[in-house]
Amino acid sequence: MPSAARLWLLRTRSLWPGLALPLLIMLGATFLSEHYGGPQLLYALLFGLAFHFLYQDARCRPGIEFCARTLLRIGVALLGARITLAQIGQLGMGPLATAVIAVASAIALGAWLARRLGLGTDFGLLCGAAVSICGASAALAVAAVMPKTPDNERHTLLTVVGVTGLSTLAMVVYPLLARILRLDDSGAGIFLGGTIHDVAQVVGAGLMMSHETGDVAVIVKLFRVTLLVPVVAMLAWYWRRRSSTGDAGPRTPLLPFFLVGFMALVLANSLGVVTPRLNEALGQVSRICLVVAISALGIKTSFEELVKLGWRPMALMLVETLWLVAIFAVYLCFIR
Repeated sequence: MPSAARLWLLRTRSLWPGLALPLLIMLGATFLSEHYGGPQLLYALLFGLAFHFLYQDARCRPGIEFCARTLLRIGVALLGARITLAQIGQLGMGPLATAVIAVASAIALGAWLARRLGLGTDFGLLCGAAVSICGASAALAVAAVMPKTPDNERHTLLTVVGVTGLSTLAMVVYPLLARILRLDDSGAGIFLGGTIHDVAQVVGAGLMMSHETGDVAVIVKLFRVTLLVPVVAMLAWYWRRRSSTGDAGPRTPLLPFFLVGFMALVLANSLGVVTPRLNEALGQVSRICLVVAISALGIKTSFEELVKLGWRPMALMLVETLWLVAIFAVYLCFIR
């Protein structure tokens, strides 16, 4: 057997024990979500936490690390296949500028408030990006370029739990709030797409009101997803610069390859290279990778350590969520 093939086989064998468990958890989470409702990512995370003891097994650890790192980055890169530049251009400057302001200010608010609460700047940046961009997917993307420390991994899991819960609650409450504000279908779509964290919940909330609201909400949401690229690139630069001045944490790349892949897919989709069938397939692969990755992150994390973090992280995410609501409410009611 050639040496390259032998190395590949040995590598696969070393990964398989730790790879099989997150895959199994993904299947279980998918079954529950499809048959009984509820967020798939949250199920995967909670199941993963229950199997934390297997992370101590030397045979399982390489595969778990592969899922939590490599599959995570692949899943984020493939999100780009859902977006076209034409979709973004249809919105006009007002909603786009409001979304940019909301994202930038929520991240800045998160960093400032996290320091005041004693949670650290890194956690504030992570929460701000997750709340303001695309929920759990953004948290995982930012986590991929954060300095790798036990605290940061626990913070990532807590952020995923928090934004998933808040997003599910928003899916029910925000359509009622849009009616209270007397927004038309287009305005309601801008509001829902600009304030709800996860894409799935944006779709659900929009379709609760009307198809037009759902379409506008998804386009606004996908524009927020595109902001993941500059935000993660700037955060990677920040952590790279900090590590070069002597702070703890490994040196991160200035522009991670998974973001390059994300932008390439956005461009390819905009040019019509990505067919509808291929687009759907890439979306499914992206979702599978992200669910497997969050399962692995759950396995790596001790529930006991998460509980020790207390109430302050949830308070931080709640304040950031309300901040987004306030910005879009002001735009839609007084500026638009």
